Amino acid sequence: MGKNVTLDSHGEALMQQYRERRPSLELLAKEAYEVLSSALREQGIYVTAIEYRVKAENSLAGKLELKGAKYKSIDDITDLVGMRVITFYTDDVDKVAAIAKSVFDIDWKESVDKRKLHQLDSFGYNSLHYICRMKSGGPRFELQMRTGLQHVWSTIEHDIRYKGDVKIPREYARQFSRLAGMLELIDDEFSRLRTVLTDYRRQIRSLVKDGQLDEVPLSVDSFRSYLDLAPFDRLNKRIAAVNQAEIYPVSLMPFLPVLESFGLVTLSDVQRFIEENSDEAYQLALSQLAVTDLDILSSSAALQYLCLVHVLKHDGGREGLKAIFDTINGESAANAALADMMLEQAQTLPFMQRIGN
Repeated sequence: MGKNVTLDSHGEALMQQYRERRPSLELLAKEAYEVLSSALREQGIYVTAIEYRVKAENSLAGKLELKGAKYKSIDDITDLVGMRVITFYTDDVDKVAAIAKSVFDIDWKESVDKRKLHQLDSFGYNSLHYICRMKSGGPRFELQMRTGLQHVWSTIEHDIRYKGDVKIPREYARQFSRLAGMLELIDDEFSRLRTVLTDYRRQIRSLVKDGQLDEVPLSVDSFRSYLDLAPFDRLNKRIAAVNQAEIYPVSLMPFLPVLESFGLVTLSDVQRFIEENSDEAYQLALSQLAVTDLDILSSSAALQYLCLVHVLKHDGGREGLKAIFDTINGESAANAALADMMLEQAQTLPFMQRIGN
């Protein structure tokens, strides 16, 4: 029991009930955690943390000393077992709440949505609080749902504002309120931005699927959607046929900065880049592979040869070739040797001779 805590006979009786039930409360806390965690995973809801605990004896003693008379039995205390879910975004709080409603029985009379209180300095306390019970019955427990920013703010504010016995002057209390308002705005803006970007990505995928490539700027999201169309498959298969090689998949995302360095702005530019360089890329691949027995080919082969040909056709020379290898493989002295070898092999190819003339 905590220091300097004095309980009357009723409080002592409640404390004894708590001690007797402590093992079953530990089991309840773990079971509730596992049920909610599993449900969140099944629904694809990612959260920053899920915490659970059984109320410590000294914490309960302090509570009983202050207001033990209001509880007839230990069952009237709803936060002996507590669980907290911390989300990334404000709208995820409602998603977690919907899942909680499906896996627990909610005591609506005791539950409270503190987000609707709208107090100026209440940001850190804007949790959604449910009082729950397992579907199979048993004691009630508390479930708090809040965002990461709300959680961090409440921890910092409690440490700074309420630590010690000295009352915070009004001017400093006002600063806390201003900061709370700013963080609440940031919290809302993160959620709004996620919604906007989700809609944007959906629009990009639709445009790519419909072949409206002129309207799609080249970006991480649009390039990833474009790759779903397998734009390099035809050239890859043509190159693989040289040695009847098997094609194994790898990510082509490392080539995005290379394409951007070429000045390609839209997916339509990428499409033209493929069309304009495919024959020469095949010639370059053939000059290398025809004298080998290579029977496994990376799915990046087509795009790599396309990039190499583009540099050669635009007189990028050794440094341009090395820059490609540095980007996709990481900077290394070996890339200079690769560039020299590629430049030497390319000299005999028809497109290089046309450029020379």
